[in-house]
Parts: sequence; structure tokens; C-alpha cells
Amino acid sequence: MEELLPKTKTVSCPVCGLTGAPQFHLYKGMKMHKCKGCKTVFLNPLPSTEDIKDFYHNSYENASTGYFSKVEKKMKRSRGRVKYMSRFIPSGTFLDIGSNGGFMVEAAREKGFLATGVEIDSVSVDYAQEHYPKNSYFTGTIEEFSNSGRQFDLAYCSEVIEHVPDVISFVEAISKVLRKGGVLYITTPDISHFRVPRDLTKWDAYGPPSHCIFFTPNSLKGLLERFGFRILRRRVAFKPGIKLICERL
Repeated sequence: MEELLPKTKTVSCPVCGLTGAPQFHLYKGMKMHKCKGCKTVFLNPLPSTEDIKDFYHNSYENASTGYFSKVEKKMKRSRGRVKYMSRFIPSGTFLDIGSNGGFMVEAAREKGFLATGVEIDSVSVDYAQEHYPKNSYFTGTIEEFSNSGRQFDLAYCSEVIEHVPDVISFVEAISKVLRKGGVLYITTPDISHFRVPRDLTKWDAYGPPSHCIFFTPNSLKGLLERFGFRILRRRVAFKPGIKLICERL
């Protein structure tokens, strides 16, 4: 670790709400805390939603050419993931939360789903609309989209929740847009994985403030269960990640 700090000042965990989360790591002047209960690691103070929107808009706008390269590789991976997800829900409506350039949305459409993407970054949505125009896209947060009243059969949320400053409203919104019996596939880095280096600065997934919250499998499971999800399957992750298939009860 870059620096181990005295465990003096404490805050509340944004996942389980337990008070007394000690400060344990300083990263480039940013304070990271670890919950004594669910073991979630999080940035304090957390960024605002507007901060996250600005960060991603600037990142994608400045690196759009490189980021949207290797399209065939991205589409091949996306088709494989949709094929796997279709084992649980073979047809119907599909929602990608954090849809980026629209690769998973397009792969779902190819598989026969009526597909929609939600993405906060307008540069990414512009790319998706230009290259995959047969799908629908919403520019904004999942919380904003959930007010539309639309519900879906199958939802995908990969490497997004670690960027979210308010994970309670985020998961609540996912619960609102997924019909009962619907299935969610969610992934995020795993701070408790045995392959996470002792020096967190050497972990490629560790990058506050962009990544502002790091779950353990149990803390993510507990959060999902609070909003009516049941874990169907946890996929093996050789890299430090959590991959859960969940049913909306």
C-alpha cells in the first residue's frame, strides 16, 4: 500500500450503513476507508454524480479514437456474453447499464432481443447511435432512466458499479427496471480476491476517484438481496473480479 494511516477518523459505509469505517489508505491525497462489517473499501468523500459524468465525458472525448478501436474483438466478446446470458432468459427485452459504445446492445439485438443501452457519456452514445442505429439508447444515469417506467427481461451491468457514488439508489433503480423473474448479470472488481496485490497501487483496477468503491462478494450479494435479488450463480473469476447472475424476485 502507498501509505497505512492511523485508524482514527471514521465514517459510515455506503453499502451496509455500519458506522465507524476506519481510514486505512491514502492514495494521491485521497482517503480510502474500509468497512469493519462488510469489508467494502470506498473513497471518502465520495464524488458527486456530476463529477462522474464530467470525468467520463472528458475521458472518452479525449480518447475516443483509441477506445473504440478493436471493434471486432469487442463484438466477439459481447456475443459470447449474450450467448451465456440467454441460457437464463432466451428472448425478450435486454438492457445494458453502462452501455458504452453499444457493443453488448448490438450483440443482444443480433441474438433476437429488443435491446436498449443506458450510458452517462454522450460521446459513447453518439458512437453507438452512429454504428448500431437499430437499437435505442438513453443518455443519463440508470436512476434517471428508471423513471420511464420501462421494465426488461434481461439486464447487464459490467464494471460500472465501482464508479457509482450512490450504490443504494443505483441498485434500487436496477431493481425497478427489471421485471419480476428477470435476470441481471453484474460484474465488478473484487477487493478481497487472493490475486489483489498487497500494494494496491499495483492493481490495475485500483484507480480512485474513477473507481470509488470496491466490493467483496459478500458485500455485493448483501446489497443486491436488499433490493429483491437472489443470486443464481457466481462465476469463477481468475482475475480479481466478482461475476454474479441474479434473479429479480
